[in-house]
Amino acid sequence: MRGPGAPRTRRALLLLVAAWAASAACAHKPGATGHTKQGVWAVGPDPVTIGLWHMDETIGMGVTEAGPFRLGGTAGVDTRTGYGRLGRAREFTRSVNSFVFVPYDPVFESGAALTVEAWIDPLDYGYFEDTPIAARWTPEAFQSSWLLSLVGRNHPPADQISPAEHAGLVRPGIGAGRVMFAFQPVEAGSPRSFFSSRAVDRERWTHVAATYDGQIVRIYLNGQLDSQYASLGQIRPSEAPLVVGNSIDPRTLTRFSGDLRVGSNTDPTAYYAFVGLIDELRISNRARPEFPYARGP
Repeated sequence: MRGPGAPRTRRALLLLVAAWAASAACAHKPGATGHTKQGVWAVGPDPVTIGLWHMDETIGMGVTEAGPFRLGGTAGVDTRTGYGRLGRAREFTRSVNSFVFVPYDPVFESGAALTVEAWIDPLDYGYFEDTPIAARWTPEAFQSSWLLSLVGRNHPPADQISPAEHAGLVRPGIGAGRVMFAFQPVEAGSPRSFFSSRAVDRERWTHVAATYDGQIVRIYLNGQLDSQYASLGQIRPSEAPLVVGNSIDPRTLTRFSGDLRVGSNTDPTAYYAFVGLIDELRISNRARPEFPYARGP
């Protein structure tokens, strides 16, 4: 015979089990592997991950990749590590030698489907057209593929003139701090560029993401859809490496002094250097439909 407290105890146990199940389900959302004390989900590799860089290194110039293909990179000499949105982050400065370089790998070719996402904390907007967050975009002919960037002020110092490498990407009147996603289509013609409707705040962590499924480009801020554009086609394949936090010509890189840097015979002006922190960069070969872990601070 059950005592009078049995039904109440059973209900309490059922509620406890239900709470545990809900928690486990959340912890296994696509790409989510855990959360911080602040309730921010940490992304992890999944079957559609091309590359995942947590930027958690505390020393050295090596940048570890946590995805299935181990696409490790090397940081330029003018980057440093700092406190990130989740653990550590890579801090980028206004220098031509501030970047993370990941050599080309065939797995980068995603065709008609792509997602690029990261947590960013920009300390300032660039003086020139834009400052890339992550890109496979080079001045070498027919080697540009895609680019995720922040629009700059387009007000360079009086003694500097833009090389205009990115001038055709940013349309007149696009305000500084807007997220820009651009890609070069397989079909002949000019690159296509798309912009968020809102600017990203300075000195504040924001999750930014761009997705493309061969038909629609979508841009997300803190997990919320900000803007979308119809655009049929495929992203042009190339042998461009992945460069984080800058736009450089990979042909100018050297290890002459031991560290990876731009050669001394190259213009030292940091036209497109991102200034701030980048954390949890992930590239996927699908257009992710949601970002449940991307909540703002």
